[in-house]
Amino acid sequence: MDAHPTPSRGGDDSSARLAEFIARHRRLFVLGGAGCSTDSGIPDYRDEAGTWKRRPPVTWQAFTQEPLTRARYWARSLVGWPLLAAARPNAAHASLAQMERAGQVDLLVTQNVDGLHQAAGSERVIDLHGRIDRIVCTACGDVTPRAAFQLQLAGLNPDWAALSASSAPDGDADLEAQDFSGFVVPQCPVCGGRLKPDVVFFGENVPPARVAEAMAGVERADAMLIVGSSLMVFSGYRFAHAAAARGIPIAAINRGATRADPLLALKIERGVGEVLSEVSALL
Repeated sequence: MDAHPTPSRGGDDSSARLAEFIARHRRLFVLGGAGCSTDSGIPDYRDEAGTWKRRPPVTWQAFTQEPLTRARYWARSLVGWPLLAAARPNAAHASLAQMERAGQVDLLVTQNVDGLHQAAGSERVIDLHGRIDRIVCTACGDVTPRAAFQLQLAGLNPDWAALSASSAPDGDADLEAQDFSGFVVPQCPVCGGRLKPDVVFFGENVPPARVAEAMAGVERADAMLIVGSSLMVFSGYRFAHAAAARGIPIAAINRGATRADPLLALKIERGVGEVLSEVSALL
């Protein structure tokens, strides 16, 4: 395995090389990130150098311990949710679903929380960081669809619901210079407990059973493909590290740096949807 691959930036045979890579390794473990969903209009977190484009997301500790932080989170989410709810799968999602149907993808682990891989038809999917279209009570575990919760949020905060703002990742919105102290945050209708989106916050641990299921996919795999992720967060990088430890080859499609660059046998620095569409047509 070449530990220092030459990046492909287009105008070359990169898609053909990736198609050959996939054809040689029929049991593929795919790890997806934000770059899969940017063509669906959902912004990503990091630039091509792997650094934050904006202030880092709210941490689990702040969300649970600071009422004003929770109010800020839900106010921004109230404004930002409609864009995420309207997002539809793009060519990247469609191509991966097609590759699964053709028997080329054994398991897809996504770090995204938007559910677009399933909407495109992928079935062998692990939502590593959860799903943002569900609301869960941290006390009793009751689950509410986000669409219903959105109506409740808007009903309690009609002035906020009328605001508009530029979109941010994962249903967030860039509301600045606002006084969030008057925003009403609903409690669990069953037990009165604290509600959160059914996602893994920064500073929160991925459920161990979910990690174990994904690691079992790495153990079965003949090769790994990273699509649209810098892997700067350990929760995703751990699978590349495990694949390298097993000695299976790793390829990546990502614009810019990834934490796994020293581990890659093939790297393509182009748009995920463009490359996967070409690869699907070649396979």
